[in-house]
Parts: sequence; structure tokens; C-alpha cells
Amino acid sequence: MQIGISSSCLYPLQTEESLKTVGELGAKTAEIFFNSYSELKKPLLSEIKSIKDYYGINVRSIHPFTSAYEAVLFFGGYERRLTDGIEFYKSYFEAANELGAEMVVLHGGRVYLEMTPEKYAESYVPLHEAALREGIHIAHENIHNHHCGNPLFMKALADLIGDEFRMVLDVKQCRRCGESAYDFINLLGDRIYQVHISDGFPGRDCLAPGVGEYDFEKLFSALQGAGYDKTAIIELYRQNFGEVEELRTAKSYLENLL
Repeated sequence: MQIGISSSCLYPLQTEESLKTVGELGAKTAEIFFNSYSELKKPLLSEIKSIKDYYGINVRSIHPFTSAYEAVLFFGGYERRLTDGIEFYKSYFEAANELGAEMVVLHGGRVYLEMTPEKYAESYVPLHEAALREGIHIAHENIHNHHCGNPLFMKALADLIGDEFRMVLDVKQCRRCGESAYDFINLLGDRIYQVHISDGFPGRDCLAPGVGEYDFEKLFSALQGAGYDKTAIIELYRQNFGEVEELRTAKSYLENLL
């Protein structure tokens, strides 16, 4: 398993500068969090790719800046908006292909939109299939206050979608949802495609790994037991750490555990 760093850790530093910093910290895998539409197109996308290539970074996943709108774009019940939303997300698929990424992260529908997994799947499938046609997977994250923050809901959705369903396991979001990462691993271990990691303790749910009380050895053992051997990405907010070098320290801490 390879430890990486998300460009989102450096926000609001511009994305290309964030990725450059990730490279300077020695990370060989990353998730790129796009923050504007212009970054999905040339010349900025070409610059981001050049930085990735210069530092030899493997970008496995990209994260849309429109995550907060996905509930209404794809799950609000307005067919024309769903169609338009998929057309817009093709820009992410194209950017992912340009960078060699395998997946686009999805937050999905919020719990205030009451729906069964079957109803959810009706809106999810068109987006899922559009991504597959471009050689990209949608990777559904377990976000707080979203339907797929519940492991049983996500498992039901995965069963409806089939073998091509993928998820992102975010341990921070597990804390916020009051769910166990191990429930997701036990139910969906063969569907996990990316992992977002952070540390924490009571009252602080997002800290640099090694600062809090989280048992990463147990997590890595469970993931490996489920057959997951890909990447684990440090994903923090800028206020969750002090000096940028703390990200290097966190990365080294996790690598030593592995």
C-alpha cells in the first residue's frame, strides 16, 4: 500500500502549486482536488500534468469542486439537470484521463432527499455508465449527512450496481457519521478503490496522522485482509496542521507502520 497526499491539504493554494508542494514533500501518489472549471482545461490542466510528470506522481483519483452540488445535480429528480450534470462531469472524466487517474470521487445524494437504494440507483446508474464509457470509475465516498455515509445503504447500492461499483473509504467521515470503518471494510472490502486517512481524538476529528489516537495498524491490517493493497491518501484541511513539513512527517509515520 502506498501513502499519498491530497492536494486539498494545501487549499486555498492554487491547485498546481498544491501539487508541486505534494511532489516536493516526496509523495509518489496523490489525489488532485480541482477547485475551478479552468483547471479542467488547457493551459492549466497541461501545467498540472507537467508537474505530475516532473515529480513522478501517480494520480489515482481526482475530486470535483462541485461535490456540494451533486445532490441536486444528480439526485434531485429533475431529469434535464441530471443530463446536464453528466455532460458537465465529462470534463472531469477527460481531465482524469489526461492525468492517468482511474476514478472521480463522488459525494452523491444527501439524506434530506429521502429515497431507497433502488430509487438512488436510478439516478446513479446514468452517471456511472457515462464514466465507464470514458474508461473512468465513479468512486462513491462515505460522506456525513449523505446516504452513502451509511454502510448498509452503500452495500445495497453496490449490490444493485454490480461488480463495477467502487467506493472511497474516508475514516474522517466515518467519525462524523458515527459509523465504523470496519463495517464498510467487511461489507464492501472488494469495492474499496481509494482510502482517505486522517487522525483524531474526541473533539478533534481531522488531524495529521500520528498526532491523534487512531489505530492505523489495525486499519491497514483490515484493508489488506480484504485484499486492498492500493493507495491511502492523507486528506486534511489546511487548519488541521501547522507547517507543511508536518505532512511529510505524517507520511513517514504511516509508511513506517506499513
